[in-house]
Amino acid sequence: MTDPTRQSEAERICRLWDEALGNKDLEASLALYADDASIESPLVQHLMKTPTGIVQGKANLRAFIIRVFQTNPPQRRRFKQGFFTDGRIVTWEYPRVAPDGEQMELVEIMEIDEGLIQRHRVYWGWYALSLLAEH
Repeated sequence: MTDPTRQSEAERICRLWDEALGNKDLEASLALYADDASIESPLVQHLMKTPTGIVQGKANLRAFIIRVFQTNPPQRRRFKQGFFTDGRIVTWEYPRVAPDGEQMELVEIMEIDEGLIQRHRVYWGWYALSLLAEH
């Protein structure tokens, strides 16, 4: 059974994270992550020129998120049709086909603990990866 308090925290994080992303608000984004949080994404290797797709810790998250906000292509939009959570994990999809055309198709998964994002994973579809290859 899902703990209502944890579910509410996960919903809050999802909403605030989406707002911070849309506003390109670095401090609001970082405030949602634990100090030792991680992000895993193909974008990490691409933007940070690292051998792995993992960013660990808030200082490194700051540098990565700054680069993300500076380089988002126009196809990186935020249309989604809700999210799912059990209070510990929250996940959603940005489908390729959106009401106003194609967007980067991504699946985001966040593990939440004590009201903060501990682990954040982003899985990319073929269209998003093809855009990454172009840049």
